[in-house]
Amino acid sequence: MAKSHPRWRMAKKILTVLFFIAVVVLLVVSAQKIDWQEVWKVIRDYNRTALLSAIGLVIASYLIYGCYDLLGRAYCGHKLAKRQVMLVSFICYAFNLTLSPWVGGIGMRYRLYSRLGLRGATITRTFSLSITTNWRGYILLGGIIFSSGMVKVPERWYISQSSLQILGVILLLISAFYLWACAFAKKRHLTIKGQRLVLPSWRFAILQMAVSSLNWMAMGAIIWLLLGPQVDYFLVLGVLLVSSIAGVIVHIPAGIGVLEAVFIAMLSGEEISRGAIIAALLAYRALYYFLPLLLATIGYLILESRAKHLRAKNQRKLAGEKYKIPGRGC
Repeated sequence: MAKSHPRWRMAKKILTVLFFIAVVVLLVVSAQKIDWQEVWKVIRDYNRTALLSAIGLVIASYLIYGCYDLLGRAYCGHKLAKRQVMLVSFICYAFNLTLSPWVGGIGMRYRLYSRLGLRGATITRTFSLSITTNWRGYILLGGIIFSSGMVKVPERWYISQSSLQILGVILLLISAFYLWACAFAKKRHLTIKGQRLVLPSWRFAILQMAVSSLNWMAMGAIIWLLLGPQVDYFLVLGVLLVSSIAGVIVHIPAGIGVLEAVFIAMLSGEEISRGAIIAALLAYRALYYFLPLLLATIGYLILESRAKHLRAKNQRKLAGEKYKIPGRGC
């Protein structure tokens, strides 16, 4: 066993270097696809009140993303410090949204959480809960907005109006079934590839839906502010939900091209020019994707440099809690 340790350490170093190279390559490729002069021109010419309000909502949205992993912390029962969880969540979602779920959602989350002392099984459950929470709000809001007909589909588009409304009803049924299962299901656990997943309580499920819905609504509000009041907010939110599914199906870093195509098509009947739509989405992309990515890159480097110290601190804390005597501050 001892002989395998040097090889394992060497393998980890090689994997770490490869991971860093992959991140740098993805950052460079993504940056080259953006016309940065145009982005700066759009942001510079924006209404200051709308721009500052949008920035405030961007901050709020990323704080809510942190709450996803805090829910995962409560679900798994791990004792990692909340500020560490929030920082890891911010870094991972910034990379996830801009580059790839494999980099931010999975690879970076496993690396950072493991460096801070969490076991693989706990990281898997935290990640699963975080992803589930994100889509719980999407399914609920999509069900309400699609089924109510708030979003009008263009003629001869990829999906008809009636199909979108049927999809909305299906999404509402999925939400109702999830709540029912959390409240009444007798078999509350499922084992997938050795990982034991347990249904949360119905109160926890409602909290998931509420937190995630709030985040999706904040994202919609950012674009709505940048587009201007001539477009209905719920229409913008509905188009965002449609474009998010399109972005998942045809995954391009930061949804480049997909977001614009869906918004231009579905807002074609509104009193807003194509140029105004593109300008708003350029500003949205800069504020919601690339600025957080820049900050997340700095945060990632800082966290990597302090990971050993934080891991040792976490392990001392956990050891202290493990051996506390009941009745003396437990």
